Amino acid sequence: MNTELQQFLRYVQFERGYSANTIVAYEGDLAQFAEFAQASGMTEWKALHPDLLEDFVVSLQDQEYSVATTGRKIAAVRSFLHFLFAEGVVGRELADWLHQPKVGKRLPRALSHTAVQDLLAAAAIEDTPLGLRDRALLEILYATGMRATEVINLTVSDVDVASGAVACVGKGNKERLIPVHPAALACLKRYMEEGRPFLLRDAAEKTLFLNNRGNPLTRQGLWFLVQYYAQAAGLEAWVTPHTLRHTFATHLLDGGADLREVQQFLGHANITTTQIYTEVSSQRKREVYDQAHPRARQSAEEAPND
Repeated sequence: MNTELQQFLRYVQFERGYSANTIVAYEGDLAQFAEFAQASGMTEWKALHPDLLEDFVVSLQDQEYSVATTGRKIAAVRSFLHFLFAEGVVGRELADWLHQPKVGKRLPRALSHTAVQDLLAAAAIEDTPLGLRDRALLEILYATGMRATEVINLTVSDVDVASGAVACVGKGNKERLIPVHPAALACLKRYMEEGRPFLLRDAAEKTLFLNNRGNPLTRQGLWFLVQYYAQAAGLEAWVTPHTLRHTFATHLLDGGADLREVQQFLGHANITTTQIYTEVSSQRKREVYDQAHPRARQSAEEAPND
């Protein structure tokens, strides 16, 4: 992976004529991106996928960089992605998935309750070992709000069926216990009893979610799985594992959950990271109000057109 990074830095230096200061900034920002990608299990740039890019932006926001610094880092990665596509290292233009966040404007996109039900229903059609796994995965993502990495790193011993909770190790190696509602727990229990034994190849393997070869499911595999069922349910192309995390937080706040409790569920070190969901929740409530209240609908219908 370092080979392509060095090729890109030589390209912007000698062919694009960037200044020495810009080259140094690019080198630092791209080293951070490469470290993040490798920590997520990636070993070559051709394995890049949109979910990882979205997670990278979230990680920058979690670290509370200034708007200017965040923008610079994203711009550096976008340039690098353009280069990888032009050189044929990646098969599509991934820079289109990496957007510059706008201050106070870029809100996490959450699914509606109906869309979530459609997504879960799409994964509930097949009673095969893989079908049971997929339904359990989607149910747990929405029931707990865990990050993609946290979900694929779960082990069998992390699930406490008796207490109805899942133990998860998050950023900073901090463990948190997340309750799981009965419907999701039932899907998870059924996968563990009826699905996972058929996927298991090595009795020593403790990872909870396995692929069809008996190996731990990868981040990329999880991303494609969510995309597959989102398309099957007729949902938008932007639905990713992180979308379900956003949806989890938004729906909790819609239902009256305390912000501090949501912060603990999500594993945010700073509550300011969680506060963005209060704006999402308020925005959604406004939309519901405008659609449902008779006077609000009447006002909208009578509003003059420009």
